[in-house]
Amino acid sequence: MSLNVKQAGPERTRSWVGRRRRLAARARRGTIAHVTSRPATAQHLCDLARLRRVRDRIDREYAQPLDVEALARGAHMSAGHLSREFRRAYGESPYAYLMTRRIERAMALLRRGDLSVTAVCFAVGCSSLGTFSTRFTELVGMPPSTYRRHADRATAGMPPCVAKQVTRPVRNREARIPHPRIA
Repeated sequence: MSLNVKQAGPERTRSWVGRRRRLAARARRGTIAHVTSRPATAQHLCDLARLRRVRDRIDREYAQPLDVEALARGAHMSAGHLSREFRRAYGESPYAYLMTRRIERAMALLRRGDLSVTAVCFAVGCSSLGTFSTRFTELVGMPPSTYRRHADRATAGMPPCVAKQVTRPVRNREARIPHPRIA
């Protein structure tokens, strides 16, 4: 490994390029973990607090036009870092979490039965009826118009808190896959 060395009078000083190369080599060898100015646990706790604030903001402002860049700016993080850390902490991207909240709210509004599918789409913050219908069908398993027609029968006689839990949308990766029995 050659070092970039500059002559500066009687003493030698290493250039920043050489320093970066040495640090990169140590990192590849595994001698340096995560380099930060704070201890790893403090940094992790700080990131988790920011992620909780982002999740709470999504829960509060789901009907507003939110995007990952705006959420990242509010949390003082880059959009890429927010997406990676949010997925690591909660198992889905910020956008997927936002859409799940919107679909949950849309399901509740469609169960009431007094709003059209288009009105529900715009009430929950979606700007495209086509995207809303596609996402709704992915998460719920039926189009919003069909759900609206059959929803009153599915939750008849249930307290609202139970109906919300029973009708909560389930992503495909969360759905149980029946294992075939091998005889």
